Amino acid sequence: MYDLQELEAFVSVVRTGSLTASTRDLGLPKSTLSRRIRQLEDAVGQPLLLRQSRRIVPNEAGRVFYRYSNDILELVAQGREALDELKEEVSGRLTLRCHEALVRGWFARLVESFLDQHQDLRVTVQTQRELPEKLDNGVCIWLGPAEVCNLRQELLGSLGQSVYGSPDYFQRHGRPQAPGDLDQHAWIDLSDAGGQGVVLQHSRLGAYPLPAPDRGYTVDQLCVQGDAIAAGRGLGLMPDWLVERRLQAHPGCVERCLPEWQGPEVQVSLIYPHGNLPRRVRAFISYVRTCAPVAWQNAVPAQPAEAVPRAGTHHLNT
Repeated sequence: MYDLQELEAFVSVVRTGSLTASTRDLGLPKSTLSRRIRQLEDAVGQPLLLRQSRRIVPNEAGRVFYRYSNDILELVAQGREALDELKEEVSGRLTLRCHEALVRGWFARLVESFLDQHQDLRVTVQTQRELPEKLDNGVCIWLGPAEVCNLRQELLGSLGQSVYGSPDYFQRHGRPQAPGDLDQHAWIDLSDAGGQGVVLQHSRLGAYPLPAPDRGYTVDQLCVQGDAIAAGRGLGLMPDWLVERRLQAHPGCVERCLPEWQGPEVQVSLIYPHGNLPRRVRAFISYVRTCAPVAWQNAVPAQPAEAVPRAGTHHLNT
């Protein structure tokens, strides 16, 4: 019988083609990963991997053995899940973290509906302003680029972005007609944007790089940025899905300008530890996957509240 950790190391290296990438995938030191590969090759009785240029690829024996290794690991995972289903109800303590822009509204309702199904759980919700370095039997929902870390990162979707301003601001200062007009307007920026310029995209005209904006007013939270834009302090780049939520609560507070230009998309990621997770963590991860809004898979610009289609699917989509 082969060691399951050695099989997992081998399968990961075949998939990534790199020891370095697999150390991140499995959360292991490179020395441990290399040792497990050597031990597996000793157990098999022949080499399984070879180096070609900058990639590690399976040789003929490795390609054959990979198929069986993958099947073994899949069967083991299915067996664990089947046994877990025989246990008691999901219970214990669960720590849930969420990016500050998503914690109110969608995430809060998601947690409440999850608790309705698992009333023996004790849940702690923490608002995240920074990507966590570690998670102890917990889960994090993150908005923005997910940096390299020793945690699993699963893409839930992405939010398109557009330039927004308030009707009052446009009445006082005019409405930009082209991206080049933006340098004539006040800009509400996020502190974690780093003062970098962004690229706007047009379906016909292509890309338009915007220079780093004049950071006359900088905030550190998306909700505060939205409040400042709605108050008429300037224009800013905001996620369309979040603006749609704001317009539903406060119709007409902001309007999209440059409607044919789209900012860079912002990823929404599900982040959780490596390894065999407690059932309560796996149950919440599965629930998040089913409740991720459909709009995250096909982001569209926000419309005024009266024009926003009413969701006819899961109530957590709004």
